[in-house]
Amino acid sequence: MITVDLDPAAVELPDLPALRVRSWFIDGVSPEAPRPFRAGLPTAPVEFLAQLPVDELSCWVRGTSGLVGFGRAVRLRTRGTAGPGAVAGNGVPGAVAADEAALPSRFTVLDRAWRALVASARIDDGVGLPGAGLVGFTALAFSPDSRAHSVIDVPRYLMGRRDGRVWLTDIAPDGDNAAGLALAASPLRAPVGARVLPGSVSAQAYRANVAQASATMRGTSVIGTSAAGLPETDASKAGGRVTAFGTGAHGSPGAAASPGTVGSPGESGGAATAGGAGAAGEAGRLRKAVLARDAVVETVEDIDVRAVLGRLNADYPSCWTFDVAGLVGATPELLIGVQDGTVTSRVLAGTYRVQRDPAAELDAARAQLGAAKDSAEHRFAINSLAASLGPLSPDLHVDAEPHLLQLSNVIHLASDARGTLAPTGSAAGAGSGGAPGSEHEVGDGEAAGAPAAPPSILEVARRVHPTAAVGGVPPAAAAALIADLEGADRGRYAGPVGWLDDRGNGQLGIALRCGQLEARNRIRLWAGAGIMPDSDPDSELAETAAKLAPMLRALGARLPDEAGGETGDTAGRLSPPESPPVD
Repeated sequence: MITVDLDPAAVELPDLPALRVRSWFIDGVSPEAPRPFRAGLPTAPVEFLAQLPVDELSCWVRGTSGLVGFGRAVRLRTRGTAGPGAVAGNGVPGAVAADEAALPSRFTVLDRAWRALVASARIDDGVGLPGAGLVGFTALAFSPDSRAHSVIDVPRYLMGRRDGRVWLTDIAPDGDNAAGLALAASPLRAPVGARVLPGSVSAQAYRANVAQASATMRGTSVIGTSAAGLPETDASKAGGRVTAFGTGAHGSPGAAASPGTVGSPGESGGAATAGGAGAAGEAGRLRKAVLARDAVVETVEDIDVRAVLGRLNADYPSCWTFDVAGLVGATPELLIGVQDGTVTSRVLAGTYRVQRDPAAELDAARAQLGAAKDSAEHRFAINSLAASLGPLSPDLHVDAEPHLLQLSNVIHLASDARGTLAPTGSAAGAGSGGAPGSEHEVGDGEAAGAPAAPPSILEVARRVHPTAAVGGVPPAAAAALIADLEGADRGRYAGPVGWLDDRGNGQLGIALRCGQLEARNRIRLWAGAGIMPDSDPDSELAETAAKLAPMLRALGARLPDEAGGETGDTAGRLSPPESPPVD
């Protein structure tokens, strides 16, 4: 594998390998179908996983469709930078030196290198579907100053399945004359002897953090409301492009004059409010913060990631199961998807914990999620996305009202958004700096005199991340609180994760329900909850336990009883990991 370290301060890119790329269908009569598939393609996910190598595996799969890479041709990586307007110190404004603040963000650094890698590659794509040709799997750190690398991994081989077709892509640097693909089956190994250790933020510390965050919000002032009775957002106060999911004159669902459409200020039935000194004074007032905690799982033997991925995919077929650079999980939330210039997103905020049967508990979920706390939390997340994505997509449309996303252990409030990406520098995109706190700087496609083109998926992600679903409202105040209370590096948790191809297509989810491998038998799991002024510490702790459950089950582990607090060596905070992730 060729590893390319990207220095944000460098004017020129380092030397990048020239790649030979070839994609072809392997589900037809072609004699080039690789072993062991000549006798027929695997019919079950477990059968397929058993024929993949344990190491250097990458994947992005939903149900039976997606991309799986094995081997690595190239890794692009960078870290330790904060672009202009970014927040740092795990989100603390002003924690980055002035000379570092002028450097391009990790999004821009990786995007620039990816464009150059694509430009120099020789690509023979006989498939023509999104995810064919040159493809990279990517995972970016949550915070601009995280110690974790933000990466793009280009696999040596990639197998894709979409619209009932299956293909193989061979990616090799020029001069690589290694023998063709040869896969040997090996049984999946379920984790053995898993035990759960406390992380950087224990259950007891998390309760205290929630109580402190809620008190901070109540102490500054109660959630502000606009003239329409809706929670105000920074975008609405600044006269930005916002949306409300069918909110009417009194904040009730379904009564907006133009539901779900992102347009000019005030178009969504009063979601935008009058500006001026009063609005400016409200801008820094904390109204929501997403606080997270971690737990460490150690096993007796090495963790077979294939077995973990298979369990996650089987248990959560509607989620996106992923493995990128040792970040393993199954996320229900799509930050950004781009296909042929169309952008999509799925926002989740508001969670009901399933007790026994999700189908039987829908009425209870509707009652909870329709109440003030969860409705306001979801509204913040929707407005956050629309404020940052709306300027890039003049026809952006958000669901008129949220729907219930039913998983086996939780039920979420969910809203989908869809639009067309406008060329950067056009009227829709000119001068748009993204949502407050987003990491925006002028990218390659925005240079003076450059031809107008739609922004890349990494450029879009830079404008959108972090949304209120993983950060808070307003972003800078929430980030400062997160850094102060958590006191830990989230790494790639809650950052963008997914894939991108040479034609600008791709999908980036939010890295949730996941863990980062720190050793072959050790993985650190993370989960968070949206904290509001009226949050209950025990309820929020239970929500994080429900969100840790998918990974714990896949690892054969269970959380200890947290109802009565902790004693002895499991209490309080532990030191964050010192060793780099295994990726």
